[in-house]
Amino acid sequence: MNKPLLIVLSLILSISLSSCEQQGKKSDKDETTEKPYQMRKYAKVKLTADIKHLSDNQKNMLKLLFEAAKLMDEIFWIENVEEKDAFLLGIDNEKDKQYALINYGPWDELNNLEPFIKGYGAKPAGAQFYPLNMTVEEFEKFEDPNKTSLYTLIRRNNKTGKLETVWYHEGFKERTQKAASLLEQASEMAEDQGFKNYLNLRAQALLTDDYYASDMAWLDMKDNLIDMVVGPIENYTDGLFGYKAAHEAFILIKDVEWSNKLAKYAKYLPELQKELPVDQAYKNEVPGSDAQLNAYDVIYYAGDCNMAGKTIAINLPNDERVQLEKGTRKLQLKNAMQAKFDKILVPISEVLISEDQRKHITFDAFFSNTMFHEVAHGMGIKNTINGNGPVRKALKEKYSAIEEGKADILGLFLVTKLNEMGVFTETDLMDNYVTFMAGIFRSVRFGASSAHGMANMLRFKYFLEEGAFTRSEEGTYSIDFEKMKEASNELTKRILVLQGDGNYTEAKEWIEADGNISPQLQKDLDRVNALGIPSDIYFEQGPSVVGLN
Repeated sequence: MNKPLLIVLSLILSISLSSCEQQGKKSDKDETTEKPYQMRKYAKVKLTADIKHLSDNQKNMLKLLFEAAKLMDEIFWIENVEEKDAFLLGIDNEKDKQYALINYGPWDELNNLEPFIKGYGAKPAGAQFYPLNMTVEEFEKFEDPNKTSLYTLIRRNNKTGKLETVWYHEGFKERTQKAASLLEQASEMAEDQGFKNYLNLRAQALLTDDYYASDMAWLDMKDNLIDMVVGPIENYTDGLFGYKAAHEAFILIKDVEWSNKLAKYAKYLPELQKELPVDQAYKNEVPGSDAQLNAYDVIYYAGDCNMAGKTIAINLPNDERVQLEKGTRKLQLKNAMQAKFDKILVPISEVLISEDQRKHITFDAFFSNTMFHEVAHGMGIKNTINGNGPVRKALKEKYSAIEEGKADILGLFLVTKLNEMGVFTETDLMDNYVTFMAGIFRSVRFGASSAHGMANMLRFKYFLEEGAFTRSEEGTYSIDFEKMKEASNELTKRILVLQGDGNYTEAKEWIEADGNISPQLQKDLDRVNALGIPSDIYFEQGPSVVGLN
């Protein structure tokens, strides 16, 4: 072939390849092709429940609760990034906007907080709870007894430039007053006296930031068919210190049949506390004996709990005083849990769990593991044994990851103990252990920005080092029951001692060393991702979905 002809053909081929490349780039923006970080990570779930047994009065009350919950959602947008409407106005791409609605901002919560909208950098560690230009040293020198309160914003005085605290009920005054009014109106329609009292006290709490009385009242409720968690609750969003609680709301319909099944376990909690595998100093606290275990269908998520990975169980109140005086309530969100089991856990197990152990992946085991995870939150120790104050404050921003790790592994310990006592017989214990292992793969996909994801990374590394599981050449995992049981006990001990000592340095060093995904594990997770298995769920929800409009 002569040289001129070769040059012409090369130019034609180059143009052709360039055209194909441009078409490939264009396809990234095509409506039928989503970006890698986009909606394929989530499975859409219609969040509903049977409310036919509720009276017309109760249904009208629900409408008021929905309105109050939406206000919590609006406040959380401000705490996480800025006013919702103002933020969304700056986004032209509809897919980005949809993904931002799930993430409550421009940062991918399931991808280590990577910004996915042009113009945004890294997420501030303290979200919007603190001034963006505030240094840790400046905060530590700031003398104000309320600066570490769960319910204060840290702001910079416009005139002096110095730090000051602003209580939530002042910082979000218009919305908290409106939400309080809605709760008061709902209380007038409540048919259960306990729920009526709680709604009234919660309304007052929103106006004062004193939640103690309403927390106690919430624990006094026994027979209410409708429930609501509302207000500033969890401190995961404050990644700077872990001090600040973020606003959220759940609206719940009680599953009476399943709740009755769970009630029998509550009385064993003080005995189980005594069985913890640590020295007496680390288990001297006695959990309140009035703890309750209940199952619900959740019909609405708002605010913090609705951001990215969805909560499937609740253990509240978080106030250590209330936990020691009265205990906690453990709420299992059965319909959301079933959705995650069906759409995520089972498909993952079919890829990563050895074929001979897949029969042990069961919803009952997933349910009980999750339930005892919440039970475990109320156990162990809440105050350090050496005068370092509450564990929550001693461990600072590392508290959430360590506490979630404790709840996971201690929950498995509790299931095992109750089974050995002949009390828990609903599942084969092997089901709980294999399902627990599959649950690690589900949760590590939340990433290092998530307390739950980080806790599971620590546990995976620990189990690996202790030989609790093996990995085949085909890339499937099998647990060794006895070794996993022993490793669980030792890990439970390590975390309980770390918390009791309030050892921030150890927590920080442990998380920095082991709180990451190894290359081998990442390859296995990539196989899961390549199959399009979602990481979590998002909801079609609201009054119309449950038939109120």
